Amino acid sequence: MTDHAHSTPPTEDVVRRYYRVVSDLTSTEDDLRQVLAPDVTVTEHPNALIPAGARRDLAETLEGFRRGKALLRQQEFDVHDVISQGHRAAVRATWRGVVGIDAGPFREGQELVAHVAALLTVRDGVITAHETFDCYEPFAKAPAA
Repeated sequence: MTDHAHSTPPTEDVVRRYYRVVSDLTSTEDDLRQVLAPDVTVTEHPNALIPAGARRDLAETLEGFRRGKALLRQQEFDVHDVISQGHRAAVRATWRGVVGIDAGPFREGQELVAHVAALLTVRDGVITAHETFDCYEPFAKAPAA
């Protein structure tokens, strides 16, 4: 008989929790660590922000999490679909962020939008792999001050 009090959450629940933590600018690194495996790999395929793409481990993922919080004043992931089978999930989402400070080519108040497809692997209630395909809309000019 299975002890449901100690069973791991379903893959879809873990994935949705992960996106909630990442979206929430008030969440902490500890919140993110709770949903990521220590040996997680995050693969970001080439896109408008990361033209060469990137592959990150936990430390690099946490650093990106910090950088995002420093740049943005608002963000959200609208998770449209999570299709899970076993330990794997496919996600379709829209990400929106509002730039909080002038940085590089971005200006305070500028909205960024990406249409996201992602594949995630969950084991023992945490994300072990996240592969993302982020399609950014053309970067609009920031609103006039």
